[in-house]
Amino acid sequence: MSFYTACRWRTVLWLAMVMSPLLTCLAQTAIPDWCRALPRPAYKTLERVAVNDRWFEVYKPAAGVFAIYEPHQSEETIAYLITGQERALLFDTGMGIADIRKITAGLTNLPIVVLNSHTHDDHVGGNWEFQTIYGMDTDFTRQNARGSREDAQAEIAQGEICGSLPPGFDPSSYQTRPWKITRYIRDGERLELGGRTIEVLATPGHTPDAISLLDRSNGLLFTGDTYYPGPIWIYRPETDLDAYARSIRRLANLAPQVKLVLGAHNVPVADPKVLPELVEAFDAVRAGKVKSVPDSPGRVRYKVGEIVFLMRSPQK
Repeated sequence: MSFYTACRWRTVLWLAMVMSPLLTCLAQTAIPDWCRALPRPAYKTLERVAVNDRWFEVYKPAAGVFAIYEPHQSEETIAYLITGQERALLFDTGMGIADIRKITAGLTNLPIVVLNSHTHDDHVGGNWEFQTIYGMDTDFTRQNARGSREDAQAEIAQGEICGSLPPGFDPSSYQTRPWKITRYIRDGERLELGGRTIEVLATPGHTPDAISLLDRSNGLLFTGDTYYPGPIWIYRPETDLDAYARSIRRLANLAPQVKLVLGAHNVPVADPKVLPELVEAFDAVRAGKVKSVPDSPGRVRYKVGEIVFLMRSPQK
């Protein structure tokens, strides 16, 4: 090999060593398609609350309610801090990618009780940071309280993050940490926050432990993953479609008493008229009146008006 040929090969090898990490970095930071649609227009209508953490955005959709939004991860999870005169209720704790306790400490000095809309990993990531956690008395809840690495790691796979992860975050060690259930609650229970009463509604279907919250005096219905604006996931093994049908009917019956629906993903506000529409759409799908569109392997989408269901592919 000549001197010049050897130099060329050294140059090629050097460039490969330098460029490979750079190309990997660029691939990881490429803008996913879901991220290109952000910011969602609905947020322009809401009062934004300044917080000192770029991972979160906080909005005030109603008096004494803070929507804690995580727009940099594909789930676009929304947790809600509901404040009374004596204590506050944190409905979900998000991904656990950044410090949600620091955010809530900046929003209220009241003691905080955590209650999850259900215990999928994207709603319980910050549970471990809080001392008082209420949960439904189900095996599903107890199992998820042990934490999960596999589900958490899937949330930060390529294409799941918009922009960069928080400084100091270690992707290799990311997991949903275990937490302790300090008290079990039941359907119909009323949680007194001081001048504000929150009613617990069991709405299983999406998961066995799914709940919604009703703030009857203020006309607010927090629906978790039973309803939110966007494709509604009802395809997982723990999903019970019969239970889901009953739960959405229960919520639809409340629509005349509700002024605002607050779901757990994408956008924190919806008109209560969507609740009976949700029932009609789901009934049409189950009656075979709606054509499915293939989605990812083993899943299909059904679209009825503005409502979309992501479901398991029909068995052939």
